[in-house]
Formats: sequence, structure tokens, C-alpha cells
Amino acid sequence: MNEPEGLRFRRLNRPQIITDSQEPRYKGTSTYSGKVFRVTLICVGGFLVLPLLVVILILESPIHPEVFSLSEPPELTGCYEPNLKLREAQRLYQDQLVGPESIANIGDVLYTGTADGKILKLDGKSVSVLARLGRPPCGSHDDEPTCGRPLGIRVGPNGTLFVADAYLGLFEVNPVTGHVTTLVHASQMVAGQRLSFINDLDVTQDGRKVFFTDSSSRWQRRDYLQLIMEATADGRVLEYDTLTKQVSVMMEGLRFPNGIQLLPDEESVLVTETTMARIRRVHVSGLNKGGMDTFIDNLPGFPDNIRRGSSGGYWVAMSAVRPNPGFSMLDFLSQRPWLKKLIFKIFSHDVLLKFVPRYSLVLELHESGVCVQSLHDPHGEVAAYISEAHEHDGQLYLGSFRSPFLCRLDLSKV
Repeated sequence: MNEPEGLRFRRLNRPQIITDSQEPRYKGTSTYSGKVFRVTLICVGGFLVLPLLVVILILESPIHPEVFSLSEPPELTGCYEPNLKLREAQRLYQDQLVGPESIANIGDVLYTGTADGKILKLDGKSVSVLARLGRPPCGSHDDEPTCGRPLGIRVGPNGTLFVADAYLGLFEVNPVTGHVTTLVHASQMVAGQRLSFINDLDVTQDGRKVFFTDSSSRWQRRDYLQLIMEATADGRVLEYDTLTKQVSVMMEGLRFPNGIQLLPDEESVLVTETTMARIRRVHVSGLNKGGMDTFIDNLPGFPDNIRRGSSGGYWVAMSAVRPNPGFSMLDFLSQRPWLKKLIFKIFSHDVLLKFVPRYSLVLELHESGVCVQSLHDPHGEVAAYISEAHEHDGQLYLGSFRSPFLCRLDLSKV
């Protein structure tokens, strides 16, 4: 039977239903758009990153590090076992001083040098300015060389203060009047090299000789991170004769010689070699004069100042630790000078300081160099950035190269 012509026409023009067979066309379009987006993103990223990489490659690194070897850090067990003993310390003079690096006492009166170039007298709860070695302004990276930065401080046999300023030289300061006498000016050349980073000092019992460290012939104190990372052996131990006014080289070729302490016989000095995490014994008189050996090696941190304790041993402050178990950045970088260069191309001094852990550590060493005890403050919650441990009358006073306070620890409680 034949269908009516009108019905056939309506069926032929019926709306068509779109089926799944057409979906791949839209998927293909989506995939194409995604590829375009990714390519565009890569191109934009390349245009942004490529100039940065070119700049990094072209820029000259401010440091020229050497490859050197450190032993695997000792495990923090036994004498080095972590504890919370430093958290028993009490903060003193909070926000009344900044960066009290080193401490000396005459009776119960304390003296210290601070980051603003001052020698302060700490008498009970009062803080007064005894002397100023440089001139203001102070407080910035650029101001340090003229402001001065008093570091090591000692009491001489005649009751005066001997002070090592990182930029200005060696001085003798009257603790009553504040009168300053220049012993060695930093502009003085010693064996053909200028004094660039005067650090710590000690004085013989007769006051005749002052032994001091010059941490680097290349870097100043404000660039101590560069010195640590470069790790060049350009530090020296020097002797100043108060009668002849002459400065002599006792030892050279040290990697960041820092704190210094005369042994009781005064024929040798102990010198903390910060970069190498060890303490050296330099013979400055007697039959072995001019020689050197190792007092203790492979310390659990990088040592700063060293001071004699009442037990006959020595207190050593650690400016940074080498955790084991854990990760020590400076140990890791010691074999990778190319990475050190890259780091200093990218990051500023202030940014790098933020990566320095606040773990505080002080060691007491026997006179033979064996560890007696360790005092810890993980995360530096109470005592931070310790530079020196100075014992007086049963109390351990803790100096700091950055903190705005001193700390005092009652040794009877540890």
C-alpha cells in the first residue's frame, strides 16, 4: 500500500537526534585546547625563567669556596645526649643590649661589647656605657666598619680591660674612667696582610703579651657567613708584645680561627677552628714554639669562644650544631663548592641567616679535651645564638652574637 506523499515528506524532514558518535569531535577539540594552553604556559614560563638562569650563570659569585672534608658528625649520644639544661637559664637585661658577644667580670660587675659598638658595664640591674671604640651611626651592615664591633673581652693583670674589635683593632680600656688606649690599629699590616677580622684575645698573667685571632685576611665580621661558606685557610693567630709594640704571626693557614684561650703554662693557646668543627693547640713559646696539634676533633657543632672553667677544664660555645641523626647543611656543602656559589648568587646574607638553626649548645671539656658534659636548648627557646660561656661564682653567663639579652645559668642546678 502506498503512503500518502505528504506523510513521506514529514518523515524525511523529521528532526535528527544527535548520538554519541559525534562526541569524539568535541573531545578532540578539548585536547587540542589543552595542548595549546600547556604550550603557552611553558613558553611564558620559559620567557620568565630563562632570563633568571642567564643572570645566575653570568653573575659572579662573591665567594670562591674550597673543597674540604669533615668527618661524619658524632652521634648525639653519651656526653652529647640532648637535654633541656640551658632552658633553666635566666635572661638578663632583656632589650637593654644587643649582641653581647663576650663577657668579662671584675668582682660581680660584668663587662661586654655589643653590636652598636659600645663597651657596657653591667652592675646589678643597671646598664651604663663605659666606652665607645668607633663612631655612630650604628646598626646597619654598612655602618659596622666605622661603628666598630667589640668581640673578645678580657681582664688584664692590672685590672684593665683588653678588647678586640673586629674592625678597629686591639684596645685597653680603664674600667673606671672609660679611657681607651689603642694597642694595635686594624690598618696595621702584619706580615704583608692587613688585619681584616680581629676576633678574640687572651692576655698572659704578667700582661706582657696579648694573643689574638685574625679570622680572615679576605672577609670582615659582617661577612662571616661568606667566610664560613668559602672555608679558605687564611686565618691567623697573632701575638702583640706590650713592651716592644710589635705584632708577630704565631700560626697561619687556619680555617676561621675564632675563640682563643691560654693554657695554664702559657706555652700554648687553644684556638677554636670554627669551619673545621675542632679545637687546635698552637704552641706559642717553649721548645715546641711554632708547632700545632689537635686538642679535640669532630665536635657536634661549630665552636665559637672558649673560656676556662673553675674545674680546670674549658667551656666551649657552639654557634651552630651538626645534628646526627639529622642533616647538617654545612657538612653537606663542604664537598659541593658549586652549590655554595649558586646559593650566594641567589640569596642575601639576611635570608641565609634565617636558615641557621636556633639550637643552642655548650660543652664543658676536661683539660685533656674529653667531653665532661653538654648543655642544650633545642630551638633556642631561652638561650639563642650562644657565642660564649663565661663562668663566675657558680654561675655560667652566656653571651650571644645576636640576642638582645644575656643569660645566666646556676650551675648547681645542672
